[in-house]
Amino acid sequence: MSHPLGHTTVLTARTAVVAALCRAGSVVRQHLENSVLRGADLTWTAFVVLRVVWVRGESETRHVAREAGISKGTLTGVSRTLERRGFIRRSDHPCDGRLVLLDLTADGEALMLRLSPKMDEEVAYVTARLSDEECRSVTEVLWRVVHHVEERGEERLQGPPPTTVNRGDRQV
Repeated sequence: MSHPLGHTTVLTARTAVVAALCRAGSVVRQHLENSVLRGADLTWTAFVVLRVVWVRGESETRHVAREAGISKGTLTGVSRTLERRGFIRRSDHPCDGRLVLLDLTADGEALMLRLSPKMDEEVAYVTARLSDEECRSVTEVLWRVVHHVEERGEERLQGPPPTTVNRGDRQV
């Protein structure tokens, strides 16, 4: 079966996967922001940063950014906001002043302890129509997609190295 624009069914199926993945991510994120995070005046990104630091403990910003799936620049803005609100403490690395460490404050810890049961309840709601086996399977497949894009996405964007054309004694 062909798509009206000439794409094969395989491409259409792959496009459907990406469309469903993006839609599911958007719907779930919006639901969790509205049901859990709005009351704490947190964005999804701020919550993810708090959660990473809560789970990892004191961590370098580069590790937090990578695990949260955000750029270091985005993390800088989010962590400064969380610091102003008293949830995160930023400090210089003791051995390398170029590095910044993030850690939860007592208020940040209390916030995560308060939000965690609510988040667990809403996560259970979001996944209620999936069996445990389906949850494991979906998780495995989604992580394969994430790892593939993270490992190869940048090189794909960069393309092959530029070729040079020799024009006499100069390269163009």
